[in-house]
Amino acid sequence: MFLKMRSILLLCFAAILLTSCSEYQKVLKNTDVGPKYDMAEKLYNEGDYKRAVRLFEQIAPKYVGKPQGERVMFFFADSYFKTKDYYLAGYQFERFVKSYPRSEKIQEATFLGAKSYYMLSPNFSLDQTDTDKALAKLQVFINNYPDSEYFDEANAMAKELTTKKEKKQLEIAKQYNKIGAWDLPRLVSAIKAFDNFVTDNPGSVYREEALYYRIEAWANLAFYSTLDKKQERLNEALGSYNTLMRYYPESKFKDDADKLAEKIQKELSAFTISK
Repeated sequence: MFLKMRSILLLCFAAILLTSCSEYQKVLKNTDVGPKYDMAEKLYNEGDYKRAVRLFEQIAPKYVGKPQGERVMFFFADSYFKTKDYYLAGYQFERFVKSYPRSEKIQEATFLGAKSYYMLSPNFSLDQTDTDKALAKLQVFINNYPDSEYFDEANAMAKELTTKKEKKQLEIAKQYNKIGAWDLPRLVSAIKAFDNFVTDNPGSVYREEALYYRIEAWANLAFYSTLDKKQERLNEALGSYNTLMRYYPESKFKDDADKLAEKIQKELSAFTISK
């Protein structure tokens, strides 16, 4: 009996689904905008964003400048967002914000537009164009809507993206440092990159790491320098060590930093003896 009832229910569901699909295809091919609008909004409200967005694509241009245009444009952009088509979502939310600056949905649209680019932000090792765009849009939102219900989420996303950019900047500096083992001029680039990182990102979670690798870069440059430049560079390396210890006396890099400092002091003592 149970299996029979289950089969009947499945048949009923299949029949409803086929009817729904048939009706959808009929409306999709219809040249009349009205039925498309009604079905698009119905599907959107039911959470069927993939089918809704196909209808919104067809009708959105028809409603530009019309009373329903604002509603259609928001649903259109949000349908892209809900189907994870973030490039088109970002673009459509941008259009919405420009077209309807006084809309009651302006705050949500601004946030979702920024979040679309946040979702597109790639791994730190890749090009960060979308990250930059997301950060710019998030900052606009944070500045304009400090009391928004989305404010905390926007701040968290901006912090995450900022940290990602800092990671990329640090890894570039570390790469210079690594290459410097075979190409000493690269150590000069590494030192400059670490200096810039520390200056540009005073609150970064990677600041301690940058300060340590700056010691390593200065030390390696000094150890392999000609005699006329060696003492000055050893002192720079020692100064970098002292900076790390001043800000991070219990640094996770302390053991390695101490070993470098000991070697630096030993090299410097040779200059004292020679005098």
